[in-house]
Amino acid sequence: MTLRFTLRQLEYLVAVADCGSIALAAERVNVSSPSISAAISQLEASFGLQLFIRRHAQGLSLTEGGRQFTQTARQVLAQASRLADSAAQITGRVAGPLSVGCLMTFAQVLLPQLRRSFQTACPEVTFLQHEGDQAELFEGLRMARLDIALSYDLDIPPEMDFLPLLPIPPHALMSPDHALAGHRSVTPADLAP
Repeated sequence: MTLRFTLRQLEYLVAVADCGSIALAAERVNVSSPSISAAISQLEASFGLQLFIRRHAQGLSLTEGGRQFTQTARQVLAQASRLADSAAQITGRVAGPLSVGCLMTFAQVLLPQLRRSFQTACPEVTFLQHEGDQAELFEGLRMARLDIALSYDLDIPPEMDFLPLLPIPPHALMSPDHALAGHRSVTPADLAP
């Protein structure tokens, strides 16, 4: 049996479906927009299926057939990832993509060092960085777009495992002329009205 598609084409399809735009998908997977367009066109031609409705001002939206096809593409990519994981376990190597989501509030501080350390320890792992708010991170975990997310320990859904990494002390921010501004520390009672 000859395959009429590549895993890379499916990755590009999923990226466009998630982003709703070829330009945003290209940025997400770090390739050119023409490469994404060509992959989508090749998939559509190979399967005789229109995957997207192209709306100039609103970007792209999946057709009903495209929605079903993309759902199956996600399953194929997940199976391919499991196959790669299995091979890595057999050989003892750590390899493949690792999608790490992080809150925008501390991503620029935390992720660069984490990326460097991880890639030094595991050079065959492709570190994919995604930034978002907490709801986007949880959705990314639920939809398997993220392998791990770095967040605060607030409102963690019960179906998700949470492992504390480091304590982050709370801070009280106030204007310089506030009555408590000169204090080295304050208590919650000090902040109460």
